[in-house]
Amino acid sequence: VQLQASGGGLVQAGGSLRLSCLASGRTSSSYAWFRQAPGKEREFVATVWRSAGNTYYADSVKGRFTISRDNSKNTVYLQMNSLKPEDTAVYYCAGSQTVILSAVRNPRAYGVWGQGTLVTVSS
Repeated sequence: VQLQASGGGLVQAGGSLRLSCLASGRTSSSYAWFRQAPGKEREFVATVWRSAGNTYYADSVKGRFTISRDNSKNTVYLQMNSLKPEDTAVYYCAGSQTVILSAVRNPRAYGVWGQGTLVTVSS
């Protein structure tokens, strides 16, 4: 399986962006978005877990970001609203067939990664 992330760009604070992650080949049961800002570790943003589609978010984005999946298009989305300068980072999508609920926030639990898309939020 391969993941291709897109949709990043430059936006002013308070604006919105929608990221897409297209999966090709065998699809995963769970997908997540992570982000990495310069000089910082990769951090969990959101996940849509298993076929039931349960969603979980980092506290820093809860209420502003929404993760969703369209199985007919093999695509996972991250709708980002009310963006803040501290949301600036490279955003990565990741997939896993086996991640358990207690590990969804751990990047090591995901075996497939997209190439990343840069989101820059100006103040």
